Amino acid sequence: MTTPAIIWDVDGTLVDTAEHHFSAWKRFAEEIGQPFTRADFAATFGMRNPEILRKLFEPGADEALCAKWGEQKENHYRKSVRDEGTQLLPGVARLLKEFAERGWPQAVGSSAPLGNLDLLLSVTNTRRYFGAVITGDDVSRGKPDPEVFLTAAAKLGATPIRCVVFEDAVAGVEAAKAGGMKCVAVTFVKHHPAGKLRAAGADVVVASLGEITVEQVAALVG
Repeated sequence: MTTPAIIWDVDGTLVDTAEHHFSAWKRFAEEIGQPFTRADFAATFGMRNPEILRKLFEPGADEALCAKWGEQKENHYRKSVRDEGTQLLPGVARLLKEFAERGWPQAVGSSAPLGNLDLLLSVTNTRRYFGAVITGDDVSRGKPDPEVFLTAAAKLGATPIRCVVFEDAVAGVEAAKAGGMKCVAVTFVKHHPAGKLRAAGADVVVASLGEITVEQVAALVG
């Protein structure tokens, strides 16, 4: 049985930061005089900030404006996380530990900027598990493009066919499959229903990562 390499999405998979993000986007939108709804949030969750900003607020926004607006939004987000905290989602702590005990390499592949991931991995005390942390700042194309996951695999020295991605968003599942990887999708935070995740190509869909065993993950690349 081939040893898997594990790549984790963060928001909605490792931790539930949805309300932190929603409140940050809502506050940012108010500051620039634009609306922001739950539907907008669901439609863009998992994307990089430049894609979200151009899709919802300013189609012609250049890199400088995207960087400025993105930092404005992320400052609100990071303050929310620092003030209110966050916790690992069900099953995550066990899986991180069991994968590490088996010597399986693990990485983060997230659309989030580095500052957010540094904060989250510090708050959850999980940085030690990851041989690589790939952020939205490290890639030029966001999910559903596979660049973030392919970069993570390369940093781990793993071939895509032996990688298993943990995701909660349709764009993330599509990115994993476009990269030639297996994908376990979780519906716990309810960003996307199981049917849409399956339609996107998820190999396994669960309500909680507490349902997944190490043996099931190994079988995906066996």
